[in-house]
Amino acid sequence: MQASRIATLASLLLFCLPAGALADDKPLPAAIAAPDEKIVLTVHAIGMQLYDCKPGADGKLAWTFTAPQATLTVADKVVGSHGAGPSWELADGSGITGKAVANAPGTNANDIPWLKLEVTSHKGTGQLTDVTTVQRINTVGGVLKGACDREKAGEGMPYAADYVFLRKG
Repeated sequence: MQASRIATLASLLLFCLPAGALADDKPLPAAIAAPDEKIVLTVHAIGMQLYDCKPGADGKLAWTFTAPQATLTVADKVVGSHGAGPSWELADGSGITGKAVANAPGTNANDIPWLKLEVTSHKGTGQLTDVTTVQRINTVGGVLKGACDREKAGEGMPYAADYVFLRKG
């Protein structure tokens, strides 16, 4: 099982979409569009979507998303990280936390959804200082399927995505 996840991550590293490219050059889904905002920065993320095995509303064990864990790159250079919150931190010292406000389906059932996130807090000064909205697009992978049979077990699924940081006006 672990070997197949490593192979999947290697495939993501080699074959995922370049930063800023939209799948099939189609416009963004209306649900996550931000037409009156300007792009500040677009980064490519490669990492894991982390899940824990917990009882669901029906009492049965199910995989529950807990946090992302990813490296952010621009032109193949590491520029920051993405983690729980969700949060993004850049090497320039700036950081933001956001909350999802809209989503659109990924390209297929194995791809996590595309998201529109509203920034809820800022820290430091740098490229993310004036960011008000984040879009997660071009997702590849990240969906964990199958049953979990041991409460508190953890699992990670490789994923890749592009994050577009926007500001008003």
